[in-house]
Amino acid sequence: MVLERINCPDDVKWLSPDELDELCAEIRTLLVSTVGENGGHLASSLGAVELAIALHRVFDSPKDKIVWDVGHQSYVHKLLTGRRGQFCTLRRYRGLSGFPDRDESPHDAFTVGHGGTSISAALGMALTRDLSGRDEHVVAVIGDGCLTCGMVYEALNHAGHVNTRLIVVLNDNGMSISPTVGGLARRLNKVRTTSPYLQAKRGTGRLLSVLPGGKRLRWALHRLTEGAKAVVMPTMMWEELGFTYMGPVDGHNIAEVEKALTRARNYHKPVIIHALTTKGKGHKPAEDDPIRFHGVSARDGGLSTAPTYSQVFSQTARRLLMDNDKMVVISAAMIEGNSLSRLVEEFPHRVYDVGISEQHAVTLAAGLATQGYVPVVAIYSTFLQRAFDQVLHDVCLPDLPVVFAMDRAGIVGDDGKTHQGIFDLSYLGLMPNMVICAPSDEHELQNLLYTAMKTGHPVAIRYPRGRATGATQAGELRELPIGKGEIVRQGADLAIIGIGSTVVPCLEAAERLTREGIEAMVVNARFAKPLDDDLILSAARSTRKMVIVEENVLSGGFGAMVLDLLQRADETDVRVKRLGIPDEFVTHGTQDILRSLYHLDAPGIAAECMEFLARTGAEQQDGQRFTAG
Repeated sequence: MVLERINCPDDVKWLSPDELDELCAEIRTLLVSTVGENGGHLASSLGAVELAIALHRVFDSPKDKIVWDVGHQSYVHKLLTGRRGQFCTLRRYRGLSGFPDRDESPHDAFTVGHGGTSISAALGMALTRDLSGRDEHVVAVIGDGCLTCGMVYEALNHAGHVNTRLIVVLNDNGMSISPTVGGLARRLNKVRTTSPYLQAKRGTGRLLSVLPGGKRLRWALHRLTEGAKAVVMPTMMWEELGFTYMGPVDGHNIAEVEKALTRARNYHKPVIIHALTTKGKGHKPAEDDPIRFHGVSARDGGLSTAPTYSQVFSQTARRLLMDNDKMVVISAAMIEGNSLSRLVEEFPHRVYDVGISEQHAVTLAAGLATQGYVPVVAIYSTFLQRAFDQVLHDVCLPDLPVVFAMDRAGIVGDDGKTHQGIFDLSYLGLMPNMVICAPSDEHELQNLLYTAMKTGHPVAIRYPRGRATGATQAGELRELPIGKGEIVRQGADLAIIGIGSTVVPCLEAAERLTREGIEAMVVNARFAKPLDDDLILSAARSTRKMVIVEENVLSGGFGAMVLDLLQRADETDVRVKRLGIPDEFVTHGTQDILRSLYHLDAPGIAAECMEFLARTGAEQQDGQRFTAG
């Protein structure tokens, strides 16, 4: 096998054309089998096989820097840079990351998991090269879907202004996760649909070269077709930004891509190479349905038949859209991820996909809200971080009724440290006028979404990735009182306060404690802001010992808000233990493994409660004064 001989990028430089074809086939076979087992981003990596090989044949990584945007398509790059033997560990705990990671390999020039960052990062590397007097090449590989991200144009504008050596490879497959939206997408699509014209042009050139006077005719034809090309191809935009445009090239023809990269390597100004590729190339199911095969879930044995929280959200949003013609839904390139495909079909003028433009999505929602509409921004927790200022300045400051349906909150698992939704309670909790809540099951999610639509203030609803609990879903939707939780289990020895996805494991932990002779009260806080002061203070005063459990960083999180409440109420002799994420980024691994690691599953919570009770009991015997901490 050719792939078994590839241990570093230099090994691909000496392969014959036949060996390159065999290598591409072997890589695609390995991608399908590994991603099918472990989960991951399949279609995008299949579409970038020849592109990755050509890049490593022309450039010398890690001296030359190759920056992959998002990193969905970087699996081939990992295989070619000495990680073939570890590839079976992709996205597994303590295995290879599903994205480029500087801690993993010197060949990963930039740690990334969010879209639209490659050109900014690559330009920074190019400027560093210039300042240091070095001579390496810097290449940014970006998909056309990321061209919907405003940050890309900020970087392009600056790159054209400083006019330094920088190569941008536009991997154009007409897709991000969903089909790419927007005016530029339509413009790029003209290039894809004019390939017969390009083939005819090449054929005409060959014919004219052998005819008498053909060179003069060829020059005249060139002048004529350049004018036509400016109409159908987006060359003018790039050149006005200061880039030299090359293409389009066949992104699945290694020789053609190499030729373009070699030409670009000799330029002393910014260059963009426009490569046309097919998402899912070489695997017919992925070619036929690149949306479904963009992100493949790991095999889970199909043990649960409960719907996902995303599906419950979508079903509830549909009910509300049918009842309220002032409701709209906004997605930032995550129609499929948020289970909104059916809603797009049913409500094409009230469900908007704005592309990878989280900042725009939030301020768009704010604009809609000023005119009497109630927008729901359906977004992953990790991506809402990108619009922090818009949430604070454009929504919370004017106190506009925008609802944030925050999918993948808490530990998300295999996508790893760039995607864990473990910061939202902290960064949203500091914003005035923001209401923050988290359902303990799918029934509560439905009622909280219904409640948020009626609140008249900014509301963030955070819910986890994956299957719901299997609770009976709401029949008649019910408005819940803002800032009110509930006691879901009585007990006198200590109070365990959970929020959102931690409530169920808190209940299971309480059952384990019962077998040890410990009776624990369990509180479903439901709201992180405003807190249910009366309920929490009552639980604190009746037990004097509290364990707070959250899937969020401890710094500034839900537990910190409870400690602040206790201090303000002068209940400083209540002992408090907080369980959550310490001051670190959470690696990749299954949700079960990671929750166990941080003691956020039922066994871990029960063990922490027993240790806490043993320690506080010993302190009581020693006559030590209890303090909140």
